[in-house]
Amino acid sequence: MNRLTRLDRLFFRLEAQHICLQWIFHEIASRPGIVFEMGLGHGRTYDHLRTYLPEREIYVFDREIDCFDDCTPPDDRLLLGDIADTLAAAAARFGGQVVLANADLGSYDEAHNVVIMAKLSRLLPAVLAPGAIVLSDLPLELSGARALPLPAGAREGRYFLYRTDG
Repeated sequence: MNRLTRLDRLFFRLEAQHICLQWIFHEIASRPGIVFEMGLGHGRTYDHLRTYLPEREIYVFDREIDCFDDCTPPDDRLLLGDIADTLAAAAARFGGQVVLANADLGSYDEAHNVVIMAKLSRLLPAVLAPGAIVLSDLPLELSGARALPLPAGAREGRYFLYRTDG
C-alpha cells in the first residue's frame, strides 16, 4: 500500500515539526527577538517553545482558547481573533522584531488553507526581523524571504522553512 493514512501524515508532520524546531533553536540562540506562535490549538507546540526558549517573549495567536489548562499563555501574550486582524495589529507593535514565527494554521480543508496561506504570505513579512526564520505547516510566498531545505530527518512537504534576508 502506497497511500499514507491520516495517522501516517500526522506522525510525519509532528516529526518534521519537532526536528525543525530543534534546528531553529540552535539557529536563533545568539539572535535577539521575539517569537510568534500562530495556531495555539491544544498548546503542545507553545509548551515546547516556552520550555526550550524560556528567555524569549512568546506571543500566541489563535481564534479562541482550546488548549490544555497548563498550556494557556498569559493574557498579555495572547492575541485572539482572525489571524489577518491580529497579525496586522501586531505589525504596528512588533514590526521587524520577530526572530521566529511558527505557523501551524493548516487544516484538511484546502479552501481554508489557500485563504490562510494568502493572509500569512501578505502579513508576516512586516513583523519579521532580518534573518528571521519562519516555520509553517503550509507553503508560503514571503516577500524578502527564501525557502530553506529541511533539516535531516524531516520529510519534505510536511513543514516548510523560510529565512528572511539580512
